[in-house]
Amino acid sequence: MGSHVVRSLAQAGHSVIVLDNLSTGHPEAVDVARRVAGGGCVELVVGDVGDGTRVRELLVSKEIDAVMHFAAASLVGESMHNPSKYWRNNVGCAVELLDAMAEAKVDKIVFSSSAAVYGEPTTTPIREDHPKAPTSTYGMTKLAIEHMLIGYDQAYGIRSISLRYFNAAGAHGSGEMGEAHDPETHLIPIILSAALGIRENISVFGTDYPTPDGTCIRDYIHVDDLAEAHLSAMDALSRGAATTAYNLGNGSGFSVLEVLREAEHAVGKRIPAVHGERRAGDPAVLVASSDKAMNELGWAPHYTDISDIIASAWKWHSSHPHGYLR
Repeated sequence: MGSHVVRSLAQAGHSVIVLDNLSTGHPEAVDVARRVAGGGCVELVVGDVGDGTRVRELLVSKEIDAVMHFAAASLVGESMHNPSKYWRNNVGCAVELLDAMAEAKVDKIVFSSSAAVYGEPTTTPIREDHPKAPTSTYGMTKLAIEHMLIGYDQAYGIRSISLRYFNAAGAHGSGEMGEAHDPETHLIPIILSAALGIRENISVFGTDYPTPDGTCIRDYIHVDDLAEAHLSAMDALSRGAATTAYNLGNGSGFSVLEVLREAEHAVGKRIPAVHGERRAGDPAVLVASSDKAMNELGWAPHYTDISDIIASAWKWHSSHPHGYLR
């Protein structure tokens, strides 16, 4: 997600310093952002956000006036088996970053949060005031950082906007930037890798949910729409907006089988699927209400049709079957 925002920031004329330890990131994505940016400057600094001394030096020497924080371990299953990694990496590094910001007197941050802060929904669509009861360590760390941000605002005047993504999906319309994860856990890339023959089939976990076709329903939000929301959030903070959080979703839900059918239409062939048992902790429906972001940020998703989201992803995956290695 970060590379898409970098591209949008640069194209809007901002100078961008990317700090990435490249444990899961791709320098090629930064190269694409740098090359296509009509204005602004993009610089990659290889380093860790948990290195407070390095972060402070960058904030001061580069005269940074705002921060966007994307770095996190983000695999829900792994977070349950290795919670130490998630508390140390996600929360520990966030403390270092915020301390560095306080010392350097950088007072604006846009934080990449997650719908995982809500846990099992009691109402749908989910609003920002929905109870927060994360069911994974990953979700707990995101919620903990949101609480930290409130505290750092009260103590140091660092104002923040937390953006709670639902299911980020799709790829840049140029086909030059897209998802490249190892391991891959997102539904659309998994389906498209099966279409490419990289994997034998996809697994549909549960067909007996209380939904029209029995499969889970999720809210898919296009990466370009997410990038636009980050710029809107930064602009809001620059205008003096107070610390708050926003949901970012499509507002419509699509079932696993609906996504599969649309992917088959996009690639022009059947994609093999096998049906399995439900996964523990998978809610039947997760759909966002993004009304608050629309009303306060003036933001609205442009990609509301799942077929358009999948078509953009297919353009990327079909031309880059092995990610940035092509």
